[in-house]
Amino acid sequence: MSCVHVQALPELRIDAGQGCADCLTLGEDTWAHLRACLTCGHVACCDSSEHQHASAHHAATGHPVMRSVEPGESWRWCYVDARLV
Repeated sequence: MSCVHVQALPELRIDAGQGCADCLTLGEDTWAHLRACLTCGHVACCDSSEHQHASAHHAATGHPVMRSVEPGESWRWCYVDARLV
């Protein structure tokens, strides 16, 4: 099931590259799982990680939808609707 936020997303090529961009900026390289913002492509760590950068990215930018970039996962989460989409 989708939401209006998913329908409005641009086409992006996501590159998880080195990992959580925010943790790496802090000089850290440990996180639980990675998420990618489907509005801008920013890669950040999940809420199970110490710094919860994916949620912080949503709070700072208002970008609504993140998706897992973990191998074998394709789910997306809409922060605005608080549900899988």
